[in-house]
Amino acid sequence: MSELSGETGKAERLRVGIDTGGTFTDLACLDKSGIWRRWKLPSTPNDPSRAIVEGLTALLPGIDPDRLEIVHGTTVGTNAFLERKGARTALITTAGFEDILFIGRQARPRLYDFMVMRPAEIIPRQNILGVRERMDWKGNILTPLTGEEIARAKRFCQDMGAESIAVCLLHAYANPAHERALQEGLSDIGIPVSLSSQVLPEFREYERLSTTLVNAYLGPVVCRYVTRLERTLPGARIFIQQSNGGCMPSREIGEKAVCTLLSGPAAGVQAAWSLGIRLGLKRLITLDMGGTSTDVSLCAEGPVYTRDYRIEGYPVAIPMLDIHTVGAGGGSLAWVDQGGLLKVGPESAGADPGPVCYGKGENLTVTDANLFLGRLRPEHFLGGKMALYPERVWPRMARLGERIGLSPIDTAKGIIRLVNINMVHAIRAVSLERGHDPRDFSLVCFGGAAGLHAADLAMELEIPRVVIPSMAGVFSAQGMAGADIILDGSEAFLIKKAQDRYPLIAKAVDRLGRKIMHDARTAGANTGPIAMEPFLDARYKGQSFEITIPFSRHWTSDFAAAHSRLYGYHMPETDIEITALRLRARIKRKTSPAAAPLPANDAHSRYDTPVTRAGKVLVEFGDGQLPVPLIYKRDIDGAAILNGPMLVIDDFTTILLPPGWTMTSVDGNLILEPRSSGEDTNLKGKRSGPP
Repeated sequence: MSELSGETGKAERLRVGIDTGGTFTDLACLDKSGIWRRWKLPSTPNDPSRAIVEGLTALLPGIDPDRLEIVHGTTVGTNAFLERKGARTALITTAGFEDILFIGRQARPRLYDFMVMRPAEIIPRQNILGVRERMDWKGNILTPLTGEEIARAKRFCQDMGAESIAVCLLHAYANPAHERALQEGLSDIGIPVSLSSQVLPEFREYERLSTTLVNAYLGPVVCRYVTRLERTLPGARIFIQQSNGGCMPSREIGEKAVCTLLSGPAAGVQAAWSLGIRLGLKRLITLDMGGTSTDVSLCAEGPVYTRDYRIEGYPVAIPMLDIHTVGAGGGSLAWVDQGGLLKVGPESAGADPGPVCYGKGENLTVTDANLFLGRLRPEHFLGGKMALYPERVWPRMARLGERIGLSPIDTAKGIIRLVNINMVHAIRAVSLERGHDPRDFSLVCFGGAAGLHAADLAMELEIPRVVIPSMAGVFSAQGMAGADIILDGSEAFLIKKAQDRYPLIAKAVDRLGRKIMHDARTAGANTGPIAMEPFLDARYKGQSFEITIPFSRHWTSDFAAAHSRLYGYHMPETDIEITALRLRARIKRKTSPAAAPLPANDAHSRYDTPVTRAGKVLVEFGDGQLPVPLIYKRDIDGAAILNGPMLVIDDFTTILLPPGWTMTSVDGNLILEPRSSGEDTNLKGKRSGPP
């Protein structure tokens, strides 16, 4: 029986994780024999479903779509927002509050910068209508919403040709009656309506309005894409990866499009945490370096969530994994600014035209620099399935070097150095800037480009260990293949002196739990256990912001401990206030592919490069060129400790082990560590080298 579908009497579907990125589309699945299959191919930005179908044909030739269960991570919503190509959206709010979106908060990212540019508007001011109605903060009606006002809102949406509607009325979190009345009155014009009381039923008007508007703005775009994908794969059951690390049925995507903003990166973080548990590592920094960007997150005894995510300055206050993204990927473009300085990113060559070495691009990228320095081997790129053209890189690197007064070699090294600096800043942003010492963590690096930069980043930050997952090149897709359904629910719950009101809180949590359970069953979770995780937003009286903590009988002491960790003190004599309840429902799969043991050396994948002995190649390091052994990942003996320098070739990634570093293999996962002084032996006491 399909665990997520609830169907009976039918064979279990094969679950495939599909991660569509800006440059490549990755696929991974665990077949019926327990062997991982994987595939990577260039994305098709004009129609992402084309790459998906092509990848499925290569990964599972001849399989019928109705035997598939697909968990799909997509950047369609994110790209639509960044390019301002969302739906024509009308915003309906309480009269007098039409300018909340443009006023925002007083907080500024750079307080004394008079040249700060405001982010591009989501919708123009003329798309906003204020209706005459009013409630107080307790949900009591002060000014009723009349039928005339509903009719006026209806005419407004029709006259502007709205494709989507966002409704955010004052204090609707306390009483959604007026929002629901508007939704009912607008239902006959056939336009999707997002209600703030459903998207984010919490106080703080600006964040609630912004989140609801983003959801309405992206809903039709994401829904059209998923509908097209469903038509392309008739019979397949499709789930969409969410920003909270779980997935949801595709039929709900139109109502929860805002949950897909960090769709792909979130799966990688969850997969890294599952891998860390298997390896006995509970303090991780994850780094996902793909072709377009790098996504960094910190896991301290578990993945970290945030409700303070901003996309181009606009808050999105739903729970999502705390991921910091920078424009530093294999396709990041190298360019020269007006002052003659070399820069790298954030603009990317993407899948089309791609880097220069792909055959069409004209502007050099990080991938081209790695190829120029000997760190990428043309004959082994994507397992030899994609041709590279190094002859196109050499003259362009020379011309770029002439512009900045450097040799071609130093120019390529400069490109690598700059992209590494960008990633180091991202790692510091999630660690040092939040009170965590990166030297206490292991760096889990994945994505097609990460293996060439991992050791350099660890050296820069003195991180003692790097983990390269067994399926690093398609690791986020592997995480999707093992994703649970996760549903997040919340509600405003404003009480004072909360430390004395445990029974009242517990009753409210139980009520919210019943609602989430109903939503979980509606989502298709008719079988399998459902784990409920309740949380509270709590603060001391007089404070402006809250701390989210797990709810239990000991929640007050947990709150004090969290406050002390974050701020260095707590106030035991001060009353505690609660502002919101939260509940996360996790529907576990009976067998999670992400947790399945991997082959000892990953030699069983039908897509691995054939075993050959490649000898040595010349690779440029910081202080010159060295002959480096070229080995294949499947050849690595799990009992050996290998000493750098060397290049390790896998189908969809290449790992650079610098001089002074060692590498071991644990269940196909590579562990890279700096070699201690005088240490030059393997576990059996013999000098190590390539297998």
